[in-house]
Amino acid sequence: MNLVLDSSIALAWTYADEAADAILHVFDDVRANGAWVPALWRWEVANVLQANVLRGRHSADFRDAALSALAIAPIKVDREAEQQAWRATLHLAQRHRLTVYDASYLEIALRRRVALATLDRQLRTAAEKEGLHLLGM
Repeated sequence: MNLVLDSSIALAWTYADEAADAILHVFDDVRANGAWVPALWRWEVANVLQANVLRGRHSADFRDAALSALAIAPIKVDREAEQQAWRATLHLAQRHRLTVYDASYLEIALRRRVALATLDRQLRTAAEKEGLHLLGM
């Protein structure tokens, strides 16, 4: 696994109108090599998809199909990330003015020395300052 996948990329992939070539390339890489995520990733993705059901953007069937497609991708939860929440992750959040949630993606990428795939501008800026390779734009 050579990248950390944040929820913004996963969600952009699920919506065809948001899936630019860069997003499709990230998912080609995920399919071929897998990706790391923090445990909260599943809640973030499910929350946005459910919120969009409630807003009428798409049906519950679409939500369920998107989650099924993501479930079969070789995406693994990094269990060490939870241990870092009150240490490295919190310090990264403070240093880069990120939420601790967003900093969890940064912490995994730094610790594992892999690329970070995100569309979040603030997280991209922090990753650049930390010298990480970025994917997704």
